[in-house]
Amino acid sequence: MSDHGLRYEANCSILFTELPLLERPAAAKAAGFDAVEFWWPWPDQPVPGDRDVDAFVGAVQDAGVQLVGLNFFAGDLAGPDCGVLSIPARVQEFRDNIDVTVGIGERLGVSGFNALFGNRVDDASPQEQDELGRESIAAAAKAADRIGATVLVESVSGPKPYPLRTAADSVAVVDDVRATGNANVGFLLDLFHLANNGDDIDAAIAAYVDRVAHVQIADAPGRGEPGSGSLDLDRHLADLAARGYAGWVGLEYKPTTATTPESLGWLHA
Repeated sequence: MSDHGLRYEANCSILFTELPLLERPAAAKAAGFDAVEFWWPWPDQPVPGDRDVDAFVGAVQDAGVQLVGLNFFAGDLAGPDCGVLSIPARVQEFRDNIDVTVGIGERLGVSGFNALFGNRVDDASPQEQDELGRESIAAAAKAADRIGATVLVESVSGPKPYPLRTAADSVAVVDDVRATGNANVGFLLDLFHLANNGDDIDAAIAAYVDRVAHVQIADAPGRGEPGSGSLDLDRHLADLAARGYAGWVGLEYKPTTATTPESLGWLHA
């Protein structure tokens, strides 16, 4: 990978998993990262206890890294969930989680909060879910605006009935919520998920770079480290940088090596 002037940070929910969660920020720092991101650290708790929150915040602060990204509560990502914000029976869990998530962000200087859209469910129509999802994202954006942060909307791949598959799907949500007066909503461009879904990444970057607020990468197929698959990450990142993207690039891959540091050869090359 060549130097595009872009900065890499480590997603400590998928990297450094050989260590307990609270030890991962320090491991990321030791591996050369100045910044990290996390999925929601308590997948079964929209509102964790103060002690748990303090321990998480302390682990990041003690490691001396910047937390640049944090997911809102989305349920169990390894199970049937992929976000609860557009599921009528569960949307209150998301609403209850907003202030906790933004509160952590305020303490740690988080600039982006990922709001995963809900899977399609049988007890609500797609239209009802889409309207509810947009209302939830707008509510999250109002809260995030208090600390100058952005709410991110992401296209995801895999077998779940997740409705946002292409870049255009997510950008439509971003544009709709922006149109309600919430300017701090942006597209989370995940190159792996778009490639996995067969979307045209070159066209997506060209069309939507002005809406891109955060980037995540993994190689495809396989979701391993760069160089483990056939996705031309180098070219896509160069294209983003040339078109003016100057934000963070989150490493959201599953190492094919025994430990995360062993998977970072491409970064140190």
